[in-house]
Amino acid sequence: MNFVFISPHFPKHYWNFCDRLHKNGVNVLGIGDCPYDALDKRLKDSLTEYYFVPDLSDYDQMYRAVAYFAFKHGKIDWIESNNEFWLEQDARLRTDFHVTTGYQYENIASIKNKSAMKEFYAKAGVPTARLHKITDIEAARKFIAVVDYPVIVKPDVGVGACDTFKLENDGDLQEFFAKNLPVPYVMEEFITGDICSYDAIIDADSKPLLESMTVWPPSVMDIVLKQLDLSYYTAAHAPAELKGVGRATVKAFGVKSRFVHLEFFRLTKAKAGLGDVGDFVGLEVNMRPAGGYTPDMIDFAHSTDVYQVWADMVTDNYRKLPDSGEHCYCVYASRRDCHQYVHTHGEIMERYGAQLVMCERMPEMMVPQMGNQMYTAKVPSQDAVDEFIHFVLDQAVVEDTAAEETEVKFCLAY
Repeated sequence: MNFVFISPHFPKHYWNFCDRLHKNGVNVLGIGDCPYDALDKRLKDSLTEYYFVPDLSDYDQMYRAVAYFAFKHGKIDWIESNNEFWLEQDARLRTDFHVTTGYQYENIASIKNKSAMKEFYAKAGVPTARLHKITDIEAARKFIAVVDYPVIVKPDVGVGACDTFKLENDGDLQEFFAKNLPVPYVMEEFITGDICSYDAIIDADSKPLLESMTVWPPSVMDIVLKQLDLSYYTAAHAPAELKGVGRATVKAFGVKSRFVHLEFFRLTKAKAGLGDVGDFVGLEVNMRPAGGYTPDMIDFAHSTDVYQVWADMVTDNYRKLPDSGEHCYCVYASRRDCHQYVHTHGEIMERYGAQLVMCERMPEMMVPQMGNQMYTAKVPSQDAVDEFIHFVLDQAVVEDTAAEETEVKFCLAY
């Protein structure tokens, strides 16, 4: 099997995908914008060959790279990046090289455009927030007259919380339209709830080989704009209700042979037409693994290896690695250097050192969303999750965390 893996060096833990493919006997052919000598040794050892492209967004260069691999190694069986940013380009390359194991270019809009997703949620019987494709301010006002303030506006095609705004009143609405933003935006009614993701590895028959739930902060916008601390966790078990809406969504979208990250609201306040407290409401689909270290957190929570499960799906279309039967919570909490905290780093290490599975400084490009210093631990219960978050993040001084919203851009591909 010839598998072209695009940008295998970023995020840095993606070497694991290549490693497991290599162990399964696959020719892993990497294309990346990192010079070969600068690649992690573990990634180098996983690659059959690597093609350096200075600019991965240059389609002509990408086409030439894949053509070179096809000439040298024969028919290409897979083209994949597992990265939201490159999904459309992945699909274009698959179409041009007649690679059928993945989305084709002509149907990529259904998984990239938030407005296009609504039709498939309806087919799945999963409720979603009402949406308006923004044209002009008067049309927006008519939509708001139906759903009321606040509303959320975001790019129709975007990643996570990229350039997303919460409009509380008509003044905010006028300010938004004054920006003359260059891309199509959509407006949705505001929903009060926790964001829970259905993270799963789906086989070629649209059946899940692995299912997990991660619970995310309710407002990524506030985390960035107000310099708040970030925390989230992977649960020991995904509830049956989430599995139900997740599987229905997978079927409606016709998902095959993918690692998916499907986002839902779990209502904390009843909403007419959507559901009662505790019900799940569709937010958006992401046909790739969750961002950050979430794949590793799934591993820690379920004592498994998602990279191996995914590689076995690719090569054999079934799960070889059995359920371990050992499940716990994996919780992430990160601090910012600009804040002062009740407990020192040393105190955290003393109390939780045996439970910590990751502890490191975050790269500068991720600091606005992920904080400066992260701690990730395995804990036995929801109460222990809450206790860990408080111990790590309780601040010693109450600070004014207000920030100028108009000057801040942010993106978290959660």
